[in-house]
Amino acid sequence: MEVFAKARAAADDLVARIGAKPQVKPLVMGILNVTPDSFSDGGRFVAVEAALTHARAMAAAGADMVDIGAESTRPGFVPVEEAEEWARLEKVLAPLIEDVALPVSIDTTKAAIARRAAALGAAMINDVSGLRADPAMAEVAAESGAALVVMHHCAEIDPDRDIVADMFAFFDETMELARAAGIAREKIVLDPGVGFGKSLRQNLLAIDACGPLGEKYGLPVLIGASRKSFIGALSGAPTQDRLAGTLAAHLRAFSRGAAIFRVHDVAEHVAALNVWSEFDRA
Repeated sequence: MEVFAKARAAADDLVARIGAKPQVKPLVMGILNVTPDSFSDGGRFVAVEAALTHARAMAAAGADMVDIGAESTRPGFVPVEEAEEWARLEKVLAPLIEDVALPVSIDTTKAAIARRAAALGAAMINDVSGLRADPAMAEVAAESGAALVVMHHCAEIDPDRDIVADMFAFFDETMELARAAGIAREKIVLDPGVGFGKSLRQNLLAIDACGPLGEKYGLPVLIGASRKSFIGALSGAPTQDRLAGTLAAHLRAFSRGAAIFRVHDVAEHVAALNVWSEFDRA
């Protein structure tokens, strides 16, 4: 069997689900960090059984997919070498793909990690660098046939930056990189990159940009504001108590056209998005 056949089939199914979901039925992506230093849950799911138990719980709560990462991307994170990142992932990834009945997304900026994950059957590559960190990532995405999330980010915060114009310029370049590599356009998902090199105001504008981004590129938009620091700045809540603020931010994004939500609290998001959706159905 062709090495990426499983990934390609899983990706095709996932893309069909994303495309078939109208605005009134978004997808929820559950976060699974197998890291010791993630800002919200670092160290909790490093052990294989703990990771799998959490993934199963998210599936039971209504998650549509699981996003697994082995390198923290929080502000001030310590970069992880490829061998260490794969060592953290390898013991969890195969049983996760085989035993948990959800598509799996691999959260990495390293092409070699993405390739190995896709060879095991990962349906999606979630690259927070937006194809900038590793020149080989676009080639891996094209070759594997995996779906691809590309995220906008800024190297540093500049409060005077026109963040929406910057996003358009960034994604124009990203789409050209993807086209040149042969990545199928319908497999691309855009992420405004909440919390990545943005001021508080720019994070709010990034959430509201879901609509313009989707309209300009004709692609689904993923939003990931879960428990992030701008919510703490607005609410005064510590990291573990930011569910209410997270729900408010994600419902705002939903109203602006976001289609996929990357979250820590799956059950609460499934319930909130379902209730919100009923207003549209009514």
